[in-house]
Amino acid sequence: MSKVADYTAGTQPIPDKYWLWPLYGAGIENLGRDGQPILVDTPKITADQILVRHDAVGLCFSDIKVINTGETHPRLQGRNMQTDPVVLGHEVAMTVVEVGANLADRFKVGDRFIIQADIIYKGVATAYGYALQGGLSQYNAIGRNILDGDEGCYLLPVHPDIGYAQAALTEPWACVTASYDVVYRAGWLAGGDVLIVAGPGAKCDYSLSTPYAGGQPPATVFTLGVEGKLAQELEQRAKEDGFKLVKLGTLSDETLAKAVASTKTGKGFDDLVFLGADSATYEKLEPYARKGAVLNLVGAQALTGTTQVDVGRVHYDNLSLTGTASCTIADAYKPIRTELKTGGYTVMIGAAGPMGQMHVQRVMEGNEGPRLVVATDLLPERLGVITEKFASMLRDKKGQTDLVLKTPEGKSSAEFNASLVEMTDGHGFDDIVVLAPSAGVVTGAIAMMADNAVMNIFAGLPVGTKAALDLAGVAEKGHRYTGTSGSAIRDLRGMLNLNESGRINPNLSVAAIGGLSDVVTGLDGVMHQAFTGKCVIYPMVREFPVTLLNDLKEKLPSVYAKLGPNESWTKEAEEEFLKEMLP
Repeated sequence: MSKVADYTAGTQPIPDKYWLWPLYGAGIENLGRDGQPILVDTPKITADQILVRHDAVGLCFSDIKVINTGETHPRLQGRNMQTDPVVLGHEVAMTVVEVGANLADRFKVGDRFIIQADIIYKGVATAYGYALQGGLSQYNAIGRNILDGDEGCYLLPVHPDIGYAQAALTEPWACVTASYDVVYRAGWLAGGDVLIVAGPGAKCDYSLSTPYAGGQPPATVFTLGVEGKLAQELEQRAKEDGFKLVKLGTLSDETLAKAVASTKTGKGFDDLVFLGADSATYEKLEPYARKGAVLNLVGAQALTGTTQVDVGRVHYDNLSLTGTASCTIADAYKPIRTELKTGGYTVMIGAAGPMGQMHVQRVMEGNEGPRLVVATDLLPERLGVITEKFASMLRDKKGQTDLVLKTPEGKSSAEFNASLVEMTDGHGFDDIVVLAPSAGVVTGAIAMMADNAVMNIFAGLPVGTKAALDLAGVAEKGHRYTGTSGSAIRDLRGMLNLNESGRINPNLSVAAIGGLSDVVTGLDGVMHQAFTGKCVIYPMVREFPVTLLNDLKEKLPSVYAKLGPNESWTKEAEEEFLKEMLP
């Protein structure tokens, strides 16, 4: 059997020790020991575990966030990284190399998988490459928390015909597709907690109508300053539908803290309804929104100027903003469109990075789409990669979707954005996808929003990042702000199906490859946006420097010869790389 065939079968001898990269705290200087991975004992698996070999791992900007924040990262709070270091890497392809006795009916040596990074076991959320050891290691023991999680097995089987990098990059692609597939609530959360607050602009005679489906009321509705017809309607509904109605006295931290403590979860409100709120009221109450909350702005009479909105929470906590110009609360709860508007206008801001390219590729490989997609970036040479990679797709979409690449070319941000709107004949953009991690970009993009536009804050701005938003547009113009972080297992499964069927080719995202010992170079390149796509590490290849694909012509000509059109990564190139570089 050849070396690569033996490797593919998972039948190579398992070493007594293996290499991994522990992160001992914030800062890239705390990665490994003296800038190198460490050698550790290979675990002896139990009857309820499998031993997997990590075949390929994509480096992600999320890894950089962990390196920058260390123990203060939301997924790692309370962890002592000095004594319990983190092993990064959540975009992983793996092969089973040993199976515990109790799992012989479910797994066999040579089985290939990818993993859903977000894992829930017995109600506790954790993640591969964060709290759990990730792909920047050669081997890992996987047990019941992953194999028998709350959503089933978090390993997804991979068809042997697709490459390791191609499989690993299913995860970031799933994050992209998830941002378009998410379904936002169109009403109050059944069994949840609602807070209704009357602000200084509350001049209407408000009514409820149907903010929740029949038979699915909230658990508790808290009110503050609510009077008149709405107060009477709430009292009647509480009697009829059985929810608890609590009237609060003052808009104070003490009052709000007591109310939160009495909610079902004790972690905040699932729905916040602002009646004629001003910016101060919104800013005071936003921190009391629970993860996944809907914030409903009913009327914009007092919303003058801008409001400081935590756009980091919109992204990471999946907050959504909705609203109505009417006096009826239920009018705001219409389904939020998350797919790009067919025949509409889309702008993708900061589209030249790895994730931005995936957003563009998704449109170009789709059956339907906007009539115009404008992809922007600061540097023309970065945007040029999109043309090179997607040349054939651009030809196929001609006449259906026009793709235009734009850089500021010396214009101020306001002038640049105005010039983009001119490309829509003054209509504005129906969809704005923010891929640049900048609160200023979010603020500036508002002027480009058409009526009923959706802004997808895809860039992972840290929680606590405030952007000045014109929230009057939410109520009066139908503007909607959304954001997603990560993906669910159904997203990963759906993306894997597209990958294996050839409808999406993640290999087009690969810009550089490297071996395990050069991880620091790869992460530094991600940190400083040195790559025009993804950097993929092959953990079982110890010594190979991180190398751009076009530089393989000099370093590994036999691998370069098997690249695809426009020097794109292929399974054949990967097999040749492993043939050359595996020990």
